[in-house]
Order: sequence, then structure tokens, then C-alpha cells
Amino acid sequence: MTRLAQPQAQQQVAPPPLDPPVRLLMGPGPSNPDPRVLAAMTANPVGHLDPYFVELMDQAMAALRRVFRTENHHTLPVSGTGSAALETIMLNLLESGDEALVAVLGYFGQRLAELARRAGARVRTIEVPAGEIVDPAAVDRALGQLPAKLVAFVHVETTTGACQPIAELAAVARRHNALVALDCVTSLGGMPIEIDAWGIDAAGSCTQKCLGAPPGLGPLTVGPRAMAAVRARKQKPATWYLDLSLLFQYWGEQRGTRTRAFHHTAPVAAIYGIHEALRLLLTEGLEARWSRHQAAHEALARGLDGLGLSLFTPPAHRCPTINVISVPPGLDEARVRNRLLEAGIEMGGGLGTLVGRVWRVGVMGYNAELATVERFLGALDQALRAEGWRA
Repeated sequence: MTRLAQPQAQQQVAPPPLDPPVRLLMGPGPSNPDPRVLAAMTANPVGHLDPYFVELMDQAMAALRRVFRTENHHTLPVSGTGSAALETIMLNLLESGDEALVAVLGYFGQRLAELARRAGARVRTIEVPAGEIVDPAAVDRALGQLPAKLVAFVHVETTTGACQPIAELAAVARRHNALVALDCVTSLGGMPIEIDAWGIDAAGSCTQKCLGAPPGLGPLTVGPRAMAAVRARKQKPATWYLDLSLLFQYWGEQRGTRTRAFHHTAPVAAIYGIHEALRLLLTEGLEARWSRHQAAHEALARGLDGLGLSLFTPPAHRCPTINVISVPPGLDEARVRNRLLEAGIEMGGGLGTLVGRVWRVGVMGYNAELATVERFLGALDQALRAEGWRA
């Protein structure tokens, strides 16, 4: 009689202790968080319905309104990254059969269009070459030919560095009675955003860029016209987790409401983090923060010129937060990035149609400082020289 071999007990091996490398994050995001934000995230946890936490939620909402420059009550940090904020907008404002028009400057405009499609909308796009922006007249023509329930724009296209002027586009959309949605992921906190003055109905952003916190939350604001569209839906949105009507039962449908209904377990430490990031931003002052980003961008542009490098984005369309650099002919862009990484510095490569053609350098949040820019430029100079580049 043959005896079956007994399987040996698997040895339970624990993973090694956490020991991440120290990096200067100068890519398109995430950027290095402010150390004070990281410290705040280690504070004592409380329950997500604790009275202290409810008060903290209200404070974070109020601070976000100031940063978005809006009076919208329905302003909150969604539990999820910036992509979750944008998906919240599309899945709540659009439903099957709705018409949507999306301005596409690059990859992230295409993402907005895809989110609208997944909401069931019939989507049209207005696309421009990389580095360019959309003419408001093109939006006017498109809406004149066929109205849309919603028009969506990206403020700063992270793949090309192009900044789309918003006020005139929003005015055109509103003349055609369309809702206006805005992706301000790479601009909120780093350059002027005027939600109410521009006539924006809904906008979504992130924490890991200009706000100076780690990834994990999606700041979002939704105005009265957009909330009216949410309440007038024929069917519930396909998402439960990002359903605005449910989220604000938890976050408070009206200011000062102390009664909250459980929806999900909020990431308490992440809310601590954005609360501290917003406190630091508003203590610095919005205009001062915007000026700091602009000064860091200008220093970077001067330094790149000294290295013989040029920005890909046409001067009229550039923004201070994301700087897209043309890779000189004959240079292996990935080897340059790898040399920087060996020096402890991250720089982004191209995305979409610009893969292999550009580098992307974020000057955002805690990293938007002249000393940080100078450190980056010195390391880039060494990496370029190691690859044989001479200005």
C-alpha cells in the first residue's frame, strides 16, 4: 500500500520592515508632502462619527471653500484620489442618454471623456494638438450645432503643461445652458482658481500636488445648479460609494448640521492630513502661495535655459505647476531620468503621444521653493553631462 506524502507546512515569512528610499519628488505628482502634514497624520485616531471628527470635517469643508473660492456648501474631500473626485462629478451629473462635450488637450481630457462615457452619456470631444488650448469659439459652434447637458474642461493638462483659460469657456457653456465641470487637479492651491467668479458648477482636484499632502483624497465642490441636476436624476447613479446624495448625509447636507448618517468609514488620518495642509495654505495666504509657485517656475525656466533645454509648451499656454521639457535629439530620456533617480530625485517622463519626447517636472506645494529648484537643476545638469550633453 502506497502512503501519500504529507505536504510540508508552509513557513510563514513576514515581509521585511518598511524602509522606503528618500526621494525628492519632482515629477508630475505626487510631490513631497509638507512634514507638518505627515506629522498631523500620526495624531491619535478617533472614530469617523466621533464629535471631534465631525467638527474636523466641517472645518475641512470650510477651508476647502476658501481654497476653491466658492460659497458652495457641497464641498468636501472625497475618500479616494483626484480620479475619484472627477468620477464623482461625471457619475452624478450625467446619466444614460445625456449629451456631454469635453475639451481634450491631452491624456487627462481623454480621461474626462471616458468617465462621461461610462456614465452613459453620448460624448463629443474637441481635440487640439499637444501643447495647444481650445478656442472658445469652437465650443460655441459645437453647442450651437447640438446642445449638451455638461461641458467639461481640464484647467492644466498634466501631459502637455498647457493651461486652458476657463472663464470665457465657462461663459460660453452657460450661455448654452450647459453645466460646467472642471478638472483642476494640477492647479488647485498653486495658481488662481475662482470657482464662483468663473461660473463653474463642479470641480475636482487632488491632495498630492499643490496642496502639499499625500495622495488619498479628492477635493470636490459642487454648486447649486449641479446639485439640482443630481436631485432631478431619473435613476440613481451607478456608483454607491461616490453617490453625492449619500455622501452628504454623512458630510452634512446643510452647514451646521450635527446629525450625520453613516455612509463609509472615512480615512481619518488622511482627513487629519488635508486639514493641516489647508491650515498651512491659508496661513500662508492663497495669493502668497500662488506667487511662490510662479517664482519657482520662473527660476526653473531660467535654469533650464542655462542648460540648453527648452519647454515644450508654447509660452502663451504655460503654467507654473507642471513644466514639460523637450528632450534634445540624441539623448536617451529614460537614462537621464534613471541617473536622477540614482541621485534620489524623481522626474516624470512623457505620457500618451509624448512618450519618449518630453520630461515632466512638477513644481508644486512644499517643493515650490527656490532652493528645491536649484537642487533639482544641479542634479539634472550632472545627469545630462554624464550622458554627454553640453549646452
